[in-house]
Amino acid sequence: MRLVGDVRTETGRNDPLLIVVSGGQPPPELPEPHPLTEADEAYDEWTEALPEMRRLRRPAAWLVALRPDDTDTGPPSRGSVRPFSAPDPPWWSRRFLPAALCLVLVAALGVWAGSRWGPGCHPSLTGGRVSVEVVASGECVGYSDSAAQVFNNDPGQDGLRTIQERIFAQNRAAEEVWQRSDRRRPFLTLVYLGTLTGNRTRADEESYVSEREELEGMATAQYALLKESAGADGAALLRIVVANGGRQMIYADRAVSMLAELASDDPTVVGVVGLVESRTSTARALRELNKVGLPVLAPTLSADRMDANSRLYLQISAPNTDQVEMVDAYAQQVLKVNEAHVYYTTLEGSTLTEDLYVGTLVDGLRQRFGPRMTRLEEWRTGERLTDECGYPGLLFYAGRWTEFDGFLRALRECGGNPPRHLVADDSVNRYMANPGLRAAAPGNLPVTYVSKASLATCAALRAAQERRDDDARASFLSWIQADDLLDPPRCRPETGHQVGERVSLAYDAAMMMIRAVESLAARLHHADPRQRWEPTSVNPVAVHAEVLRQNAGQGYRGVAGLIRFTPESGEPVDKRLALLRVEQVPDVATAPVEVFRCGLADTADPVPCGPT
Repeated sequence: MRLVGDVRTETGRNDPLLIVVSGGQPPPELPEPHPLTEADEAYDEWTEALPEMRRLRRPAAWLVALRPDDTDTGPPSRGSVRPFSAPDPPWWSRRFLPAALCLVLVAALGVWAGSRWGPGCHPSLTGGRVSVEVVASGECVGYSDSAAQVFNNDPGQDGLRTIQERIFAQNRAAEEVWQRSDRRRPFLTLVYLGTLTGNRTRADEESYVSEREELEGMATAQYALLKESAGADGAALLRIVVANGGRQMIYADRAVSMLAELASDDPTVVGVVGLVESRTSTARALRELNKVGLPVLAPTLSADRMDANSRLYLQISAPNTDQVEMVDAYAQQVLKVNEAHVYYTTLEGSTLTEDLYVGTLVDGLRQRFGPRMTRLEEWRTGERLTDECGYPGLLFYAGRWTEFDGFLRALRECGGNPPRHLVADDSVNRYMANPGLRAAAPGNLPVTYVSKASLATCAALRAAQERRDDDARASFLSWIQADDLLDPPRCRPETGHQVGERVSLAYDAAMMMIRAVESLAARLHHADPRQRWEPTSVNPVAVHAEVLRQNAGQGYRGVAGLIRFTPESGEPVDKRLALLRVEQVPDVATAPVEVFRCGLADTADPVPCGPT
């Protein structure tokens, strides 16, 4: 007890502890104890004398002695003091309760996390921008900018995972270069939004060719910026966020909601590239992105009037209306046929109304060909096509690439009497980029199909490099041939690895946004080119307006052709389209040959459609 008093006297601090001790005799340093009935008076005397006793460091400064009255009754206890006991503690202070509550909370958190996340789909614990959740279909929807979350762990999709990992590594490199530049270089973030999960696929089948190619195009733009000189303060740096909207973009609205939160927290986010397929779900996503104020540059969407869904939407590829006009011109000028049979398909679980690409394509063919289209049917896997054997007119496939393999297998029944002129829409280039599927196709059935990037094939890029008059395509070729970017490198003379057409289209989309940000930065830093870049100095709507401003003159000279827009439309004007022909589909080593083209190449001078 004396030790407790010494500590209190030494520290000068009061504490809320009352110690009650019983004994036969009071401490000798205390005066005569007070009767218990006079406890109030004893307490008042003690509080009045305490300051002086603390100053004199009296050993009994903190002690008060009371003695029981002679009239007290009850069983005696130690020191003749009446026994007492503390009341039971309240139920919520019992020792077991915190542990029980922790177990309940952990179990509830586990149930909630299990419904929101899963293996290969979880928030980042190591940094980076990651926001994902598991949806009803079991797919992982959300976004990521680091290797902590790579979308799609299905067998056979190594290419898709590899390019994501390359992008995430370049994200780290871009951040490091920006810091070393003392943050003087403009720094922007573009989101790639696509369909990265949900397809049924074999272990030897690449099912996400479009998505992989578009990511490769954005990675090439990112790579080109990293190769700029360290002293080029006006050259931008790019971070790419990869986002998944699920199969057929069904969960794009959920992904957009996450991206809206990202854009509000990160001022470097200036736009979205991708969206892959023209569907009603894609249109809804465009409307939501418009509300958020994020511009969208779509490399390959081509359903007519997709721009009606967003005032901030710009399309890199020609609309279906132009595709139909080219097919009709080819049929009349080259094939010399007037009659057409058209078959269309939609993916499982989809309809012609929901699939805007196929729907607007079929409507355009119906209007363009009129009575010359003597057959228009929906084709389903397993149906026979023997009626088309030896057909001399135009046999046009207006469906999705996923059913084209079955369509060709059905025509195998024709044997040595195949249809004379099989032409397919641009979706089929995804099939043509899949060697595993092409191996089973009939070898005596040539296929002609629509291409949106015929100016960026390996042959066209090499020709531009040899002419030495096209820096854009020559630089693009050098990037995709590099050892440390695409796997495998493309367009090398000693290999047969072709560049997919979506690579150049996505590259053009990303570069248009990048050049717009660089232009805005140059005007903002005109007085002091070496001042730090402040991301809040521009916003996504301003970047969209700058893209249009730069496009208002002669247009943007992209690798895949000249891109021009009118003030009232987000669809490009007279964008280059072509028809490529493959004589033997199983022969993947032989590059397709361009046989017909429409639209502009590199100048705004009108060029009529015609054979190449």
